[in-house]
Amino acid sequence: MKPRSLAILGSTGSIGLNTLKVVDQNPHRFQVKALSAYNNFELLEGQIKKYKPSHVAVGAQGLAHFKRIGIKGVKFYHARDCARIASLKEVDVVVLAMQGTSALMPFLEALRAGKTVAPANKEALVIAGDLIMSEAAKHKARIIPVDSEQSAIFQCLDGQKQKPVCVHLTASGGPLRNVRLNDFKRLTRKDILRHPRWKMGPKITVDSATMMNKGFEVIEAMHLFNLSIGQIKVLVHPESVVHSLVEFADGSLLAQLGVTDMRLPIQYALTYPQRLPTGLGKLDLVQLGSFHFEGPDLKKFPSLGLAYKVAGQAGTLPAVLIAADQEAVEAFLKGKIDFLSIYKVVEKVVLRHKIIKHPSLQDILQTDEWARAEAVREILNSKL
Repeated sequence: MKPRSLAILGSTGSIGLNTLKVVDQNPHRFQVKALSAYNNFELLEGQIKKYKPSHVAVGAQGLAHFKRIGIKGVKFYHARDCARIASLKEVDVVVLAMQGTSALMPFLEALRAGKTVAPANKEALVIAGDLIMSEAAKHKARIIPVDSEQSAIFQCLDGQKQKPVCVHLTASGGPLRNVRLNDFKRLTRKDILRHPRWKMGPKITVDSATMMNKGFEVIEAMHLFNLSIGQIKVLVHPESVVHSLVEFADGSLLAQLGVTDMRLPIQYALTYPQRLPTGLGKLDLVQLGSFHFEGPDLKKFPSLGLAYKVAGQAGTLPAVLIAADQEAVEAFLKGKIDFLSIYKVVEKVVLRHKIIKHPSLQDILQTDEWARAEAVREILNSKL
């Protein structure tokens, strides 16, 4: 069988590193054709030497470094040109592990080139889901999500003849699930960044603490699976073993369960429709004993409720939600605002926006700039 050739955009982050572990587990099934990173060019250098890609994108410092040391057989690009390696003729699957809205153009170009795209990036689908799904249909490109919840829904729907009446996105509850709302003011950044289940980057960990991350997944699921906002529910499941559930007209629920390791959904996306051993071991249901489920507390986590409202209004508003949240979380991580101010900043910017209902790509990009500027202004006016 011919190896599948991969472009891994964001190869030095958590998803990128786990993707390369999947490659290591199945070395004869994959060939790494392209890698990208931004600042971590030292780790990238080791990846280049090991996997021997022919195309690499990296930030300015990395470009200068690789020019200085000289690496034969590799064509280098600036990180802002990731879209060029996402559409390379020799690439079969593009793993989109980049953070933030910078993933949008590589996503679109990969689809226009007819690639299979395995996105772990939420932002692109949230801000431009209609455009992305339209391009995928137009160019007969396939999107197989890597996030565990969206992967679970994809797996449950695979082969089904009928659309679901509802999907249930599970959430661990994040680091604040058992913390009283009155105690939120006492929490340090260290407390917020201590996730009970997943080891993630600081931005996504904060979004998990506010449950904004789950709100993004609600919007993402609307686009990926052509659902209305009323067809998507959030279910808190602290064990994080049931990754999502799909409900059908007869009341049947299909669920995907698995070990809590990102290599499982990554490998599924890379090998679809085949399933291969992961080397992760099996889920021991007897040892687990029981599962727990509860509804989300929207009073404690108003960001989730705000995301639902944004999803219902759509247009350019999701781009505002993403941009304002990025600026507010960054300000929190830098100690400029407290934890509770994250929601306050985002809500004010969302309420201030005049929605464009059917935005072009240019409308979305301009909205992103506007929302960031408004969020920065709000942050400057905030007091710790």
